[in-house]
Amino acid sequence: MRLVVALGGNALLRRASRPRPRCSAPTCATRPRALAPLARDHELVLTHGQRPADRLARLQAEATASARPDPLDVLGAESEALIGYLIEQELAPLLPEREIATLVTLVEVDAADRAFAAPTKPIGPRYAEAAARAIARERGWQIASVEGGFRRVVPSPEPHRIRELGVIRTLVEAGRRGDLRGGGGIPVVTTQAGGLRGVEAVIDKDLTAALLATELGADALLLLTDVAAVYEDWPRPCERAIRSARPAELRARAFAAGSMGPKVEAACRFRRARRRPRRDRRARRRGRVCSRAPPERSCVVERC
Repeated sequence: MRLVVALGGNALLRRASRPRPRCSAPTCATRPRALAPLARDHELVLTHGQRPADRLARLQAEATASARPDPLDVLGAESEALIGYLIEQELAPLLPEREIATLVTLVEVDAADRAFAAPTKPIGPRYAEAAARAIARERGWQIASVEGGFRRVVPSPEPHRIRELGVIRTLVEAGRRGDLRGGGGIPVVTTQAGGLRGVEAVIDKDLTAALLATELGADALLLLTDVAAVYEDWPRPCERAIRSARPAELRARAFAAGSMGPKVEAACRFRRARRRPRRDRRARRRGRVCSRAPPERSCVVERC
């Protein structure tokens, strides 16, 4: 089977832990290692969140508050490479018969995406209101009130194209079963001259994982995090774990935009894509479409 596994940031670094230069190495030794049996038996493409490197970058930014931080596309490239390196360090000894490739990926977004006009993705440390407004004036940031204070918010545009898709497909088909790529990808737009330009945005990693799984024709998309399930009516006393549901049923419910919402939407998109009609040779000759999709069900999230 061909599997795309999205390893969430909270599955790499525990929520209460403090990152160090080797910020996720202790966690990598226990959590990504659990994926080694899958890599032995299946074609595995592993994507990961950027939370460990993001938190380390926050600490570094706070330590050098007078320095202007790097653009988000540059920070994204740095964190992809760092976390990919740490995960590969832990997986390589467990998979001596497999070649592992760590890729830094560029993901194209639409410069006219509505997300650029209404940033919603919180990043970086929490500030008191006065400090947040001062730093927003100084650096031209947009800020928003969140639980526990104020944070910078940036656009989270839709991923449209993974530029390294051909390379990833070649590696997978050649048997490089531990291919790694990170976060939602480095956000870029195409310029009028045909070049590429990085943008100040953060692409949701789960939506990019769903796009990757669809384009690779994956048999399954696994979204791994540090909670036991997706819950209905969370966090209320009447909360209930959702173990299986149709995409339409999931989309009719409300999930937190900054946490479970993108995971549910990613699962729904991948499941819908898997149901698209496929043409076989006989159908091509007759000009008809044959659909062989199984009954539509979605198992969304499991604990890593």
